[in-house]
Amino acid sequence: MSSPYITPPAPQPSRTAPRWARKRYVLPVLGLAFFLGIGAGAGTPEPAAGTKNSASAVSPTATVTATATATASTKAKPAPTVTETKTVKIKVTETVTAQPAVDTGSADNDNGGEGSAYYANCDAARAAGAAPVHRGEPGYASHLDRDGDGIGCDT
Repeated sequence: MSSPYITPPAPQPSRTAPRWARKRYVLPVLGLAFFLGIGAGAGTPEPAAGTKNSASAVSPTATVTATATATASTKAKPAPTVTETKTVKIKVTETVTAQPAVDTGSADNDNGGEGSAYYANCDAARAAGAAPVHRGEPGYASHLDRDGDGIGCDT
């Protein structure tokens, strides 16, 4: 059985550029020529016609440098500080947590139909002072018992 795929033709060597024009030869040669050009240009310039050589005209000269230092001697006085006292009245409020509503004993509770309180979560049961809630006690529900051991909101 023959392959359903078509094999690509073998690549033909292209001779568009001569061998010496390849990047691996041209770029290093250009870099070398650049550095040689910088090195050739770094030499001392020749003096212009009609001027003396600067090496023969060198003579020592005296240079004097004077440095003046001034120090401020007066101290600035600090600005006066103004303090203003403001009287604020604070209103104190007291938060009272209401007791949970008592169920009259509907049959859909998890505690077997006894009259109980309903707690939405363990925080509500703790706020009412009922945590931990045991199975059969008012306020027990299966959503308060995570591990299913019969004790809701256990610590």
